[in-house]
Amino acid sequence: MTPLQRYIAEEIATDHVDGLLTRREALRRLSLLGIGAAAATSLIAACSSSDQQGAPSTATSAAPADTSPPGMDSAVSTAAVTWAGPSGELQGAWAEAVRPRGGMLVIHENKGLNDWTRSVAARLAGAGYSSLAVDLLSAQGGTSTFDDPAEATAALGNREPDAMVADLKSGIAEVQRRTPDLRVAAIGFCMGGGLVWRLLDSGAPELAAAFPFYGPTPEDPDFSGSKDVAVLAFYGELDQRVNATEPAAAAALQRAGMVHELVTEPGANHAFFNDTGDRYDPAAAADAWRRVLDWLAAHVG
Repeated sequence: MTPLQRYIAEEIATDHVDGLLTRREALRRLSLLGIGAAAATSLIAACSSSDQQGAPSTATSAAPADTSPPGMDSAVSTAAVTWAGPSGELQGAWAEAVRPRGGMLVIHENKGLNDWTRSVAARLAGAGYSSLAVDLLSAQGGTSTFDDPAEATAALGNREPDAMVADLKSGIAEVQRRTPDLRVAAIGFCMGGGLVWRLLDSGAPELAAAFPFYGPTPEDPDFSGSKDVAVLAFYGELDQRVNATEPAAAAALQRAGMVHELVTEPGANHAFFNDTGDRYDPAAAADAWRRVLDWLAAHVG
């Protein structure tokens, strides 16, 4: 099992432990990753034990029905786009700011490029940062070709992280092409947050800023090739699994001498920014949005 597959598997198991998935559905999703019943049962038991030993990991309450996600009031429309990637055509959603102040690459969760990810690009563009949300399942025909979201997640788990990083670097180049003479940043959530860390580990001097949201740090990261990138990372207080990797990120950022801030949102859990999910935390999302815009103004334009 690759580190990415293990991360996805642990997330599925944790979702079951937290009551977000039935046992049957968790076992089905784990089987799509190639994990047999015995191994899946052991993984669920391990995640259950870890959850009981740490802080409570319950889902946060949903936002009131009349409360829009931060930035939605000024969101723009998105358009489907394609461009030449390192191994074939890449797909994405492009949101263009009326008066661009910079560009942004948006990296989706392990569910692929869906409407929520498009909404993030649309909101960022509404705030002045033209954004490209890349589809990391482009080689498989795109996220929209998967009728079962769990199969899309499994397909992402089967991709090599280095190949995804290559696609992301192509995405950065496409953002640069569409926003000439402007600085560019990258933002990612969940698996996408982990890929932001991998981008920095691979060397991403093209970026002016980076925003990993509750993403796992790769093993032994070296961010020296991205030393001029200003990093603002977010964690949820209750997200024990990802938070365990935060010290490695902090140490690597410090070693590289990078401008950085690591924010832990109190009382928030994994995926607190996703308003379509059970762990959405309106207060944490609003605070993170404000911080992201302030960071963009300071480091991008």
